[in-house]
Amino acid sequence: MTLFDLNLDDLENFIESLGEKKYRAKQIFLSLYKDRVTSYDEMTTLKKEFRDLLKEKLPFPTLELVNRQVSTDTTEKFLFRLSDNNLIETVLMPHDYGYSLCVSSQVGCPMACSFCASGAFGFKRNLETYEMVKQVLDVEKYSNKKISSVVIMGIGEPFLNYDNVIKFIRIINNDFGIAIGARHITLSTSGILPKFKDFEKEKFQVNLAISLHASNNELRNKLMPVNKKYPLEDLIDAIKTYIENTNRRVTIEYILLDGINDLDTNAKELAKLLRGLNVYVNLIPYNETSNNDYKRSKRTNIFFDLLKKEGLNVTVRKEHGHDIDAACGQLRGKMIKGE
Repeated sequence: MTLFDLNLDDLENFIESLGEKKYRAKQIFLSLYKDRVTSYDEMTTLKKEFRDLLKEKLPFPTLELVNRQVSTDTTEKFLFRLSDNNLIETVLMPHDYGYSLCVSSQVGCPMACSFCASGAFGFKRNLETYEMVKQVLDVEKYSNKKISSVVIMGIGEPFLNYDNVIKFIRIINNDFGIAIGARHITLSTSGILPKFKDFEKEKFQVNLAISLHASNNELRNKLMPVNKKYPLEDLIDAIKTYIENTNRRVTIEYILLDGINDLDTNAKELAKLLRGLNVYVNLIPYNETSNNDYKRSKRTNIFFDLLKKEGLNVTVRKEHGHDIDAACGQLRGKMIKGE
C-alpha cells in the first residue's frame, strides 16, 4: 500500500490508526493533489516526526517516464515503466473543451479482442490504484497541461480490476483530490456482466461506455471472446437494467471494420438491438496495426446515415494520435516493442 492508493476516507482511517487527528488527511490530500508536492519533506504543515512516520508506513511512489511522443494533431503518448519493469501507455488528447486523458487499468489485456493491439502481448497483472493516479499526475507534470476529463479506455479491462479502478475514480473525483467531475469521467467495459450491478450501486455520475463492435452473436464471438461467456442478449438486458436503475445514458462503442461489421445488415441488426434504449452509438474509425489483417471501413458515412435513419443517436469519434499509434486499439504497440 502506498500514499496514492488511499482515497480520502481510507487515509483518514489510516491517519487515526497512527494516533493523529483525521483532519491531517485533508492536509495531505491538498498537498498531494493541489500543491503537487513530490515528497513528504515538502508537507511543511505536518510535524517532522509525523512525516518521518509516514515515510516508514506509507511509501511515496513514482513512475518512470521512458518515452513521450507527440502526434501531428498534438495528441501525446507517454510510456511509463512501473516498479516491476512492466510498461504501460497513457494518451493525452486535445479537445475544444480541454484535455482528456486515456488511462490504462492493466498491464496487458486478457480480453484478446482480435482487432486490438493491446491484448496481443498477453496479460501480466492489474494496475494498483496508485499506478493509475500517477498516470494523471505525471502527465500533467510532463505536459504542463490541466486534464479536464479522464477516460478509462487504455490498456486493460477496467471491470476486471474493479476495486482499484473504483478507488482511482474516488481519488480523482474528490474535491480535495484532483477534482475531476464525475460526468467528466468515462469507464469503458467489454461487458463483464457481474460488475454491472456493483457499478450501479456506487451511485456514481460517471459515464459508462460499452465496447460492442458487433451486431450479432456469431460475429461478436469471432471479434470478442468475452461474448462466448456473456452473449449479446444478456449484455443488452444488463444495459437496459442499468439505464432503468440509474437513469443514465450509456455510450455504445462500435469500431468499423472493412467488410466485417460495416454492412447494411449490421446497421439494421444494431438498430434492432438498441431500439428504445437511452444510448448513443459512437462509431470508431479502425486504426490499423501490424498485429492483424483488419482494415478501416470505407463505409463510415453510409453506416452513420443508416443508423440515423433507424432513429439512433449516433456520432463518429474524432481521431487522435493515429500517426504515433496512440489511437483506439493501438496501445501496447510499436513504442513498447521498440520498433
